[in-house]
Amino acid sequence: MGVPTRQHPPLTSRSLATAATTKKPKLIDLSRDIYHRSPAHPFHPPVCLTPWDTHQPKQAGNTIFRSASYALSMSDHAGTHVDAPKHFSPEPGALSIDQMPIEDFFTSAICLDLSHVELGAAISVPEMEHALVKSGQEIQLGDTVLIYMAFNKRIPFDDPRWQHDFPGLSLEAVHWLADKGCKIFGVEAISPAPEGELNFQAHNACGERGITYIEGLDHLERVVGARRFTFMGFPLKIRGGSGGPMRAVAMLEA
Repeated sequence: MGVPTRQHPPLTSRSLATAATTKKPKLIDLSRDIYHRSPAHPFHPPVCLTPWDTHQPKQAGNTIFRSASYALSMSDHAGTHVDAPKHFSPEPGALSIDQMPIEDFFTSAICLDLSHVELGAAISVPEMEHALVKSGQEIQLGDTVLIYMAFNKRIPFDDPRWQHDFPGLSLEAVHWLADKGCKIFGVEAISPAPEGELNFQAHNACGERGITYIEGLDHLERVVGARRFTFMGFPLKIRGGSGGPMRAVAMLEA
């Protein structure tokens, strides 16, 4: 008996022309790399990435196979990640990362330009309103709002200040976003608000308002002038997790 052949649909001039002329949307990676000892919040354990299998030969019958793999140890808040309500709310029933609706991570989005803010500064509501007007957009119910502060351009990852000197939202600005209907906002830094009491207040406010945030974004300068786009950032499905590392992507229409 012969080996059955796999059937493929015939290529036609029409199908070839369609494939050639169909424009794909532009995808922009907004994620940070995860690597051994990559920058992490000082409250969380470091990222440890070590070789586990280094192409040692394995044999089955007469066939030799070589594979590689790594052992990975990290926080559920490593790299670009989203915080689940369980992280900042001690209330019974606060959702863990695996319980959050997956639809929350595939949304319409805008990016506001706050690149002028000083390091360590708290962004006020008037500054947010000005940035929104400048963008020419409106915040719609369920939007993801990314906030470009040019932080990664001003302080590199290997600079100790990266863990401490970041700007962020004031408490009033967090409530302003919630009032506008934003469910998730995103920042480049490791916290949504400046270090210290302001940061604790921002976390508590998110718990009160039923919203959350993405931390550790990168390359926001590539979408800050892009008007409205689609945001995709699906977190790892960690059972009971307080956060979820994600591959964050902006999709711009062709």
